[in-house]
Amino acid sequence: MDLSPGPGAGRPLVFEPPAAFDDHTTRLRPVGRSRPRIVAAACCVVLGVGLITGAVTGSWLTGESGAAAGDASVFAAAAEAWHSEPVDTLFPRTVEGEGAGPGDADRRWTRIAVAPDSGCATGLDPLLHKALETAGCQRLVRATYTDATHSYVTTVGMVFTEADAEAMSALRTRFEKEGLATRPDLLPRTYPVKGTIAADFGPRQRASWSVSVLSDAPVVVFAVSGFADGRPVPAPEPAAKAMAEGATSAAAQSGLGHEARGLADRIERGLRKKAAEATEDAS
Repeated sequence: MDLSPGPGAGRPLVFEPPAAFDDHTTRLRPVGRSRPRIVAAACCVVLGVGLITGAVTGSWLTGESGAAAGDASVFAAAAEAWHSEPVDTLFPRTVEGEGAGPGDADRRWTRIAVAPDSGCATGLDPLLHKALETAGCQRLVRATYTDATHSYVTTVGMVFTEADAEAMSALRTRFEKEGLATRPDLLPRTYPVKGTIAADFGPRQRASWSVSVLSDAPVVVFAVSGFADGRPVPAPEPAAKAMAEGATSAAAQSGLGHEARGLADRIERGLRKKAAEATEDAS
């Protein structure tokens, strides 16, 4: 794939909160067993099913693969979340980040604004859009947040793709092998908001970023952070590098890597939780 940088695109365009989500069994022929043994057996079956269900849901919520990666119903629920979940569910007004800051300090982010949902061509830089084109783009949703001190601003977003589980797994592998998530020329685009502290949060203000391709959901989660005073950052760093021990860059010393990674992680967790709950409600 040709990933040479393309020309910049215009600024993106409130994510409308539409409606929320809203068995057949066969009776077995009774056999000659005592009632206590039947009750005990039934309890074991219920307990076993509960443990299996809990394990699958818990595994998916924590980002583990295994059984959850093959759960087509959860995968499908995640694919529909961009229009089946209210905006305050996908992008809560406040997000708690326990242990998300430097030295495991707690973080708390407040939402400034939500961008109208859009296609990827208008919301992603052309080069990043090209890197994701094999998965297709169903919808892009984004929001901009600030930290509790109003020192930093972070745009977090989710690209809902058209890909199946196999294609998402392949895309994730490619991003990892080729280091695409850490390339400065594949930086996510910011969402500046007029009349707020994020008014000057443009391309030159990007300091750190995170891009995560999920393999158990048709979603790419990203975040990009910068200073709230609008200062430019000549050399932005990927969150993994800015969070590394001993890092001395402006992004590292200010904790902007933690801002990007921490907020993206919490938004991703929220998506996983709602998709798992939607699957349970439908069963």
